[in-house]
Amino acid sequence: MNGLTNYVSCGVLWLGLAVKAPDLVRHRHDPYLRAICAVLCLAGLCFFLGAPPTIGAVNRLSGVPNLAAPLTYAAITAYGAASQVLIVRWRGGSGVRRVARRWIVAYAGVILGIAVAFTLGDAPVERRTDLDTYYARTPFIAEMIVLYLVAHLTAATVTMVSALGWARQVTGWLRAGLLVLGVGTLCNAGFSAAKLVAVSARWSGRDWAALDTNVSPAAAGLGALLTSVGILVPLTGPRLAERHRARRAYARLAPLERELDGVLTRRALRLPRPRWSVPHALLMWRQTSVQNALGYLDGTWDPLLYAETHEAALRATADPARAEATAWAAVITEAALRDGERGNGERGRAWPSPARSGSSGPVGAQGAAGAAAAAGGVTGVFGTTGSAATTGAAGAAGAEAPREAGLLPRLSGVPGAGPVDLVAVADALRGSALVADLRRRLRGADAANGVNGVNEVRPV
Repeated sequence: MNGLTNYVSCGVLWLGLAVKAPDLVRHRHDPYLRAICAVLCLAGLCFFLGAPPTIGAVNRLSGVPNLAAPLTYAAITAYGAASQVLIVRWRGGSGVRRVARRWIVAYAGVILGIAVAFTLGDAPVERRTDLDTYYARTPFIAEMIVLYLVAHLTAATVTMVSALGWARQVTGWLRAGLLVLGVGTLCNAGFSAAKLVAVSARWSGRDWAALDTNVSPAAAGLGALLTSVGILVPLTGPRLAERHRARRAYARLAPLERELDGVLTRRALRLPRPRWSVPHALLMWRQTSVQNALGYLDGTWDPLLYAETHEAALRATADPARAEATAWAAVITEAALRDGERGNGERGRAWPSPARSGSSGPVGAQGAAGAAAAAGGVTGVFGTTGSAATTGAAGAAGAEAPREAGLLPRLSGVPGAGPVDLVAVADALRGSALVADLRRRLRGADAANGVNGVNEVRPV
């Protein structure tokens, strides 16, 4: 055998160790991180020492036949203890140090027993792959084999029961990691159980060495892969999920940025797009661009258009949140188009939205309230200015990871409007028939009549 399975398993485990090594360097006194790194390091060491080429090299360099056996068994035992300490640290609670210390002391005693048994025993014939069954009836060597196998089976079983039992009490990434870890330790238990069965068969005169040479290495390799994944899932899963949410929110905000592209370009409100950036940085850049454009347009919103679009969308969808996003998409579309009509001239005052003749009730009252609020200098909806100097503040506001489903922080509304979700507004710009119809009417009215008559273009 060339030990390929062992070396691949070792590589997987030490790759996980490399992922966590920078955290350990920064937080070297964190017992939890130390336990994680110890498990990954010792598990990889077990496979490295157990590979036939490594066994041959250790025996040859030391001049002691089968010296690699107790070294490998000691590494396996230390790995079992580290697994228990990890579960204890992971779960926390009272008496963590005491319980962890007990496991360490107990398995240090097992390692000492392995060393003593090998010293007292006699194993002159080198066996690289089947030492456990070959020396199963040799005094002291047999005791050494049984000692490490029972210790490993005990640790794997307790770890499996603890992980799977705890998984029923938690949710999310931690639950997923514990389930994978539990299955991985079940495979590890299969490693030692298969060897014990093969050794027991040898005691009764049967030859079941295949369990020792074929089944147990396969179980150990699969267990190593699942164990490393189970340990890393709760650590890396939330980060990957945040990156995915940031990437998704960045993509969903694209229609809103495109709608405001003219404002951003004419008024020089967009910073250069960062290159080779992580999703969160790109999201911050797009969010800052949108905020700058909306801040520049602040005060130009048409409250009457908002109210009527909201009413029409609510009738069509019966969804208040979706109606609100659609209404915001409408007023942003109108404000962006009007800014384009003004061209490169100075920004005008907020346009009052004259109430349509005969309007009454909530719509007319809301339009009058909005106009009065605009005239009185009420703080605008997005609370930012259009200056490029605000990029730092806006970026800082967007530096936090996006919330559920990649949503940006909700912002305060204009008079008569509730809080606005920019991602939902972008979705409305992309998919709302009301907004598409409004955009078509506005552009058609502009082409036929110029700016005049824009406030008469309303949702049907």
